Amino acid sequence: QVQLVESGGGSVQSGGSLRLSCEASGPGYLAYCLGWFRQGPGNAREGVALIGRQGEPVYAESAKGRFTLSRDYVKNTIVLEMAGLRPEGPAKYYCAAGRFQRPCGLEREGYAAWGQGTQVTVSS
Repeated sequence: QVQLVESGGGSVQSGGSLRLSCEASGPGYLAYCLGWFRQGPGNAREGVALIGRQGEPVYAESAKGRFTLSRDYVKNTIVLEMAGLRPEGPAKYYCAAGRFQRPCGLEREGYAAWGQGTQVTVSS
């Protein structure tokens, strides 16, 4: 089972930037899709950005042009740089890992390992 430890997050004003990191460990994690999901109160958990073992990120439409996801194979870490944050209400960002026979996707199904979540609040 892959273990995921998140760091980063916090509060920022509209238009600001935040950085989320997730360190992965466990057997075979290098072959996993890794990335971030976002969940607001009462809402479903939605994919924000995911990256596969080849290092090609996939972004939600809302994240394109504003967020950058990278993968550091030496530090076993993925980093999500978020810029131009919008006041969409408080949300938790969860690091996720899943192993697929297809390219990484933004759908929640199949991501079996999750971090505990880190809070992100953007004020207007």
